[in-house]
Amino acid sequence: MASNRIGRINEEIQRELASLLRTVKDPRVHHGLVSITHVETTPDLRYAKVYVSLLNQGESKEVIRGLKSAGGYLRRELGRALSLRYTPELIFQEDDSIDKGTHILKLLNDIEQKETGGQP
Repeated sequence: MASNRIGRINEEIQRELASLLRTVKDPRVHHGLVSITHVETTPDLRYAKVYVSLLNQGESKEVIRGLKSAGGYLRRELGRALSLRYTPELIFQEDDSIDKGTHILKLLNDIEQKETGGQP
């Protein structure tokens, strides 16, 4: 039952942060298309790990630094939007699952081409 609650809280945090990203004034955050793919909150709701996917992977370090810099603002606004006892501290991490999925798909396509004799 508690995991259901945590899952709902994770989804709500993800939704609110996605809308709050547009209000961040740090120019590093707006370098490319930034989307929040997943949120994992600890059971005590003290920390939330926020996975961020970026269209331009070259500037990922700068965007993560910009998000960490805006973390206080995002946390305050998140606390106003959600009615939780504790507003979790936000920990931003780059989500590379899309890149890994693309790599696996490329490997599978290469195997398929080898089996069919190199014909696409």
